[in-house]
Amino acid sequence: MEKETLIFDKLDLIPRDIFHCGQAFHWEYDGSYYHTVHRDRVISIKKEGKKIYIRGATRKEWNEVWKEYFDIATDYKEIRKELEIHEPLKQALEYGQGIRILRQDPFETIITFIISSNSHIPRIKNTVKTMSKEYGQWIENRNGLDFYAFPRPEQLAKVSAKEIREIGRVGYRDRYIIDTAKIIAECTDFTRWRELTTKQLRKKLMKLPGVGPKVCDCILLFAYHRMEVFPVDVWIHRVMESLFLKETIPRKEIAKKAYELFGNYGGYAQQYLFYYGKDHKIGVN
Repeated sequence: MEKETLIFDKLDLIPRDIFHCGQAFHWEYDGSYYHTVHRDRVISIKKEGKKIYIRGATRKEWNEVWKEYFDIATDYKEIRKELEIHEPLKQALEYGQGIRILRQDPFETIITFIISSNSHIPRIKNTVKTMSKEYGQWIENRNGLDFYAFPRPEQLAKVSAKEIREIGRVGYRDRYIIDTAKIIAECTDFTRWRELTTKQLRKKLMKLPGVGPKVCDCILLFAYHRMEVFPVDVWIHRVMESLFLKETIPRKEIAKKAYELFGNYGGYAQQYLFYYGKDHKIGVN
């Protein structure tokens, strides 16, 4: 079936906000469209005026795959209204009003956030792109760009740590990536981890090589949509101290304070605050 351009005028999203807020790394921007890869599919999306233009998906594929990926069923306007009671959050909500928290593939999210430790977004994106090209399945060429699916656990499990270090430039994370891929490739119930409670799932994830508390929280939020989770990195630590706490406290206490403030909306608040705080360098002396 031919994939014509789909046009929507009532989608509450802004591609730039979604792809620049630190939640995903398997995407490209060509100056017009954002192209994002989800498993073995590619979609291209842009916003002009009030309209959203989507290429690379039939309406059936949009309804069956991409609406879930972009979390279209969730009413983000209502969530922003709930969060507006926090005065220090208002500017962040306005700045990132087009954010939607993507429902990403769990294995890809696990590996990419292991890669993300002590790194920055451009480098992470480049590593994900290189690994996908080297070990994943080619999907298609679009606008002169080749797109590849992220490698599956069984594909990465066959790679040596030395090779992944040299090709992906992942440094000390090389062994974490390969060992985690092997564990998941051999895990017969991995697809059922979604059914676990957040506490049970956290325990599973924390057993994976290279998954510490912050990486674990990112996986819980961005792959498993546990919206009460509030990942804390250096930017969030600064933003929370500057905008809400007005004092210096240990990083491990930030998530607890966030839950007291935002409850089950913590994950949403985290993304608005991260995006706003990083772009505006909140808390940087």
